[in-house]
Amino acid sequence: MTDVTQAQKGRRRPHFKLPPLTCDTHCHVFGPQARFPYAPERTYTPADAPKEALRALHDELGIQRAVIVQATCHGTDNAAMLDSIASDPKRYRGVARVDDSFIDRDYQRLHDGGVRGVRFVFVRHLGNGPDMGMFHRVMDRIKDLGWHVVLYFNAPDIAPMSEMMRKLRVPFVIDHMGRAMGKDGPDQPAVGALLEVAKDERCWIKVSGAERISMPPYDEAIPIAQRLMQATPDRVLWGTDFPHPNATHEANEAELVDLLPRYGDAAALKMLLVDNPARLYGFV
Repeated sequence: MTDVTQAQKGRRRPHFKLPPLTCDTHCHVFGPQARFPYAPERTYTPADAPKEALRALHDELGIQRAVIVQATCHGTDNAAMLDSIASDPKRYRGVARVDDSFIDRDYQRLHDGGVRGVRFVFVRHLGNGPDMGMFHRVMDRIKDLGWHVVLYFNAPDIAPMSEMMRKLRVPFVIDHMGRAMGKDGPDQPAVGALLEVAKDERCWIKVSGAERISMPPYDEAIPIAQRLMQATPDRVLWGTDFPHPNATHEANEAELVDLLPRYGDAAALKMLLVDNPARLYGFV
């Protein structure tokens, strides 16, 4: 059985019809390992989920654009992500992982390959977080490229990291609703911290990851997503998180799409799914 067939097994089409030019701003490609080996220092080893599987998913869901986010299992070798973008550069953009070994020509190669941001992971189950000296050196490098930084936090870390975020000189995107757990409701301190940081016009928030902060049918994620969208309607993004690395359960992307009408009305969803990602990632 091929990876594409496995990705399609048991999948249904969503009931909600996504608007034209919808963008999945958070998805991954893994391998194939025989061509794109995983990093020796990885904290998990996923099943292969190559570009063909991602494209098959998007075609089934009705998604025309995507941002492929480099996952930790590939380390700073962005080859699989760049290969996926090159297969359809009008359709795809990328977010890379980098470190101090990258020099100007490496950044230019990434930019020419469709990369528009870098990602740093602070969640403890994926490592100890970045060296902050290196983090700030990278911020200095990406500023002139017009890139942004994607930040992946655990909910309790949002408030302590708020001052650092406010001092950034580049736009920043907070992943997966800040991992504010759905069971704790929309009035929990982590959501309050997110809303406070979101007053900064450089802050964007992904209302993705319902499957990371709640369990099916994901009702607990909805009021958190609603609150974030109401606070910053022009700086929210959405993504499938395919193929859901380190997930607590096997998520069905159609179910995640079918949550969207409960997040906001048609105008709000067009901003979330089409207008906002087009502005941040330069889709035309």
